[in-house]
Amino acid sequence: MRKNLFLLEELQQLDLKIDGCNGERQSLLDQMAELDRQVEEARLLVDAKRGELALLEEEKQGLEASLATEEENIARSEVRQKEIKTQKEYQAVAKEISAARKLKGELEEQILQKTGQAEELAAEITAREADLASLEENMGTRKGEIQEGLGRIDRELAADLVSKETTTKAIPANLVKRYQALREKRQGIAVVEAREGNCSGCNMNLPPQLFNSLYRSENLVLCPHCQRMLLLRQDVQ
Repeated sequence: MRKNLFLLEELQQLDLKIDGCNGERQSLLDQMAELDRQVEEARLLVDAKRGELALLEEEKQGLEASLATEEENIARSEVRQKEIKTQKEYQAVAKEISAARKLKGELEEQILQKTGQAEELAAEITAREADLASLEENMGTRKGEIQEGLGRIDRELAADLVSKETTTKAIPANLVKRYQALREKRQGIAVVEAREGNCSGCNMNLPPQLFNSLYRSENLVLCPHCQRMLLLRQDVQ
């Protein structure tokens, strides 16, 4: 049993190392996903601003078309005004011209506002495009580093999985099954040392008779408190 316990401890060290590699691997994958998210968010923001600018330009063009129409109306009314014979008709046309000129002024003001807004938005888009380009460049560098890290981890995992398979085959299947069940229940730690009368897994005192039975190494001994497998290093005791 002692030999099997040492093999289980070796298996546990491999499992813990594999757990750590998988955790590190997932962390790198999460970092890569976050980089993609940041770039996509920046790209969507630039696209949204471009959409705003296109809408502004469309509104501005509509105002300019309305302005051109009013200018034509004014010009026609001014020509017609020169041909009018009666005072009443003259005043009516003059009133039309005045209203058209007022609307023209309002349209010009609105066009000026739209022009200013478009210029500000265009400047913002230029700045955000520069930020996006910088982010994409930095992301490319960081992704390269992450890929290198993933490659290293994958190589380590491949070697550890081979070692795990070899070690597992050297242990009775029923013992491996029990070890795996304990690992799931005890945060990955199924085999612990018994030291100075205590379980190093839960730090509880072990009954003297149980502790003494570890020296015989005949049967599997579990901690009565945490149920972990107890291993005694006699050269240390």
